[in-house]
Amino acid sequence: MAQLIIPCRSVTFVRALIISLFTFDKEGDYQLDSRHLTLPSLPAKESFVLEIDTEIYPHKNTSLDGLYKSSGNFCTQCEAEGFRKITFYQDRPDIMAKYTCRVEADKSLYPVLLSNGNLISQGDIEVSNIVTPSVSPFGGRHFALWEDPFKKPCYLFALVAGQLASRDDTFTTRSGREVSLKIWTPAEDLPKTAHAMYSLKAAMKWDEDVFGLEYDLDLFNIVAVPDFNMGAMENKSLNIFNSKLVLASPETATDADYAAILGVIGHEVCNRALCCLWNLILVTCRDWFQLSLKEGLTVFRDQEFSSDMGSRTVKRIADVSTLRIYQFPEDAGPMAHPVRPHSYIKMDNFYTGKFSIYLRSLGFLLSIVFQSNVLVFSFMKRVLISISKDMMSKLVTCEDFFAAMRDANNADFANFLQWYSQAGTPVVKVASSYNAEARTFSLKFSQEIPPTPGQPTKEATFIPVTISSSSTILRVTKKEEEFVFSDIAERPVPSLFRGFSAPVRVETDLSDDDLFFLLAHDSDEFNRPLVLNPKFIQGLGSVLSDSTLDKEFIAKAITLPGEGEIMDMMAVADPDAVHVVRKFVRKQLASELKTELLKIVENNRSIEAYVFDHPNMARRALKNTGSRFAFTTSLASLEDPSYVELALSEYKSATNLTDQFAALAALSQNPGKTRDDVLADFYNKWQGDYLVVNKWFLLQSSSDIPGNVENIHALQTTIIQVYSLIGGFCGSPVNFHAKDGSGYKFLGDIVVQLDKINPQVASRMLSAFSRWKRYDETRQALAKAQLEMIMSANGLSENVFEIASKSLAA
Repeated sequence: MAQLIIPCRSVTFVRALIISLFTFDKEGDYQLDSRHLTLPSLPAKESFVLEIDTEIYPHKNTSLDGLYKSSGNFCTQCEAEGFRKITFYQDRPDIMAKYTCRVEADKSLYPVLLSNGNLISQGDIEVSNIVTPSVSPFGGRHFALWEDPFKKPCYLFALVAGQLASRDDTFTTRSGREVSLKIWTPAEDLPKTAHAMYSLKAAMKWDEDVFGLEYDLDLFNIVAVPDFNMGAMENKSLNIFNSKLVLASPETATDADYAAILGVIGHEVCNRALCCLWNLILVTCRDWFQLSLKEGLTVFRDQEFSSDMGSRTVKRIADVSTLRIYQFPEDAGPMAHPVRPHSYIKMDNFYTGKFSIYLRSLGFLLSIVFQSNVLVFSFMKRVLISISKDMMSKLVTCEDFFAAMRDANNADFANFLQWYSQAGTPVVKVASSYNAEARTFSLKFSQEIPPTPGQPTKEATFIPVTISSSSTILRVTKKEEEFVFSDIAERPVPSLFRGFSAPVRVETDLSDDDLFFLLAHDSDEFNRPLVLNPKFIQGLGSVLSDSTLDKEFIAKAITLPGEGEIMDMMAVADPDAVHVVRKFVRKQLASELKTELLKIVENNRSIEAYVFDHPNMARRALKNTGSRFAFTTSLASLEDPSYVELALSEYKSATNLTDQFAALAALSQNPGKTRDDVLADFYNKWQGDYLVVNKWFLLQSSSDIPGNVENIHALQTTIIQVYSLIGGFCGSPVNFHAKDGSGYKFLGDIVVQLDKINPQVASRMLSAFSRWKRYDETRQALAKAQLEMIMSANGLSENVFEIASKSLAA
């Protein structure tokens, strides 16, 4: 007879009470362990009903996975495998069902009861009808019945219950339906939800206008919770967000926070829309290995949304910078994986690198679409229709997307699927030559993908190379390939990989003069800030004085690469040398461009009320980038005490957090009484707002002040506060990679502590150790000792085990 195995997770918090299994009445008729419920002999009937009552303990669930309590409220997080922590279920993305959810609770403690879909009914429960007696002495119970009419995988299930208030609005779809919009937070935070509501309506309108996707339900709820492993989750009609991506006011949020809220809400709206495509056909991934399909299309669309809302060039630069800082180093380390990994130990760890996976898989290839002059709307419609064909008989894979891309462009992209199967970042070398007599110009390309764990050799892949002002695209599909251009009157300076047309490292034979020419004249703004040469200061000066450029772009153009990004270019990373050299370059730039920088600060001040729009955000970005160059360098070197007063004046006169925090950041880099005073002043003012205090923690933890680990220990009073401290500290290479090993020991000890509370967060923090072999022998020994200590810890989670074991084995 057939058997049924149903996953569960963490018996510490999950206990099954089998009510009725038809013939399964006795304990011997099933087996229950910490991971599975097994029914060894199923009924002979073709179908049967399995009823299970599950008892769980959300208040003990510190993993924030499944059903848990956050600040007194109940909340869920089910992607990717959290649903099995709520009940026994085959929680795979290909298992879809319609959900009806009845929520009952004490009305005085949990007046708001939310779940997916549409609210069918709600009301008080008569005492005689109460299924589970109330344990509360404070009053009666009530219920809410929710129904989602569309099938969905269980990772999109959500439930929230608690003391919440809502900001209400409506959105009228293009077909005339009125959708109720609600953003739920604690009552005292409601004034901070105006921007989130604006972002939600803007994203819904944009999705209709650009892609023709209309919201399919009558209600859209967003709930902000302070404790959430992910940034946000696109559960059907009940999005759950980390509070930092919902709450904003000019006094408590920076421009970066406002932009993040706009972008992430746009992302989740786009993610939801891709679950329900044309004619309400639900499309889902066949399995989690196809994650790049779901998230890749979503990221492409949310990037388009953010680009349309602000500066397209600046958005592209920011996205690629994130790719270079996080994905490229991962590609060169023990956690390297192709866009579609072949295996995993914990699906949760698949998500820690999720951004890089789907950005790599889709961000670059959509440039190919525009090469064929396929309009965005037309492209998406063709892709979605192609993917949704025969959905009753098959589920979506990356091959389905590739076929849709091919059909939409009426072209064959040779070698393209190599991106899905090969790990590593391709290195493309470009050699150019000009023949004056023949009037020809040639470009020779060679591509190589370095070895990665389990993949010592690689095949050539499809690499689109945008070139020239007309954005011609060269398709490089071989390991070596040459393109010859005819009737060229003089030697040109090629602008290659315009708009970052492929996620590759590029090595060219361009001279310093060629690079300077591109910096000063390239019509592709994306390429302009990416060159460094002896005339760099002169080039930056010309950028600073160019009034035709977007101010936010100028701010990006004059920002130096981070220390981590620079170290990634070195054969053996040297944190101390990189820190000293980068500091020297900043000092030289500040000195040579002092007049221009101070003029930028002066010309871009404003006493007007805070407005979040692109012109004002760009103005503040340029002013604060200029002040960061001038103030930080001069304050640290103590060459001009007047800068202290100027920075203090900026701090005290600021009318919004963006400007105030920029001045605070400059002042906090220099140890002494002034630093201590302004940090204390800021904390005293905002100690009641945990989101602002988190910024205060992050600012101090990321400081390059020598021996900063001791300051971190002093700031840390609870393990929860570590969440705000670790990321910043590990992002300061000079302190995290301290020669005495203090930074490594701090992280090692914290990971072991965190793993017992929240394995997902612990494994995310542990990834800072993944490239320990790139440093000198002394640092390697210190990092290895911490990894071995972590591996020897009792009760190590699978999340942490996977990262630590792969790091040691590399």
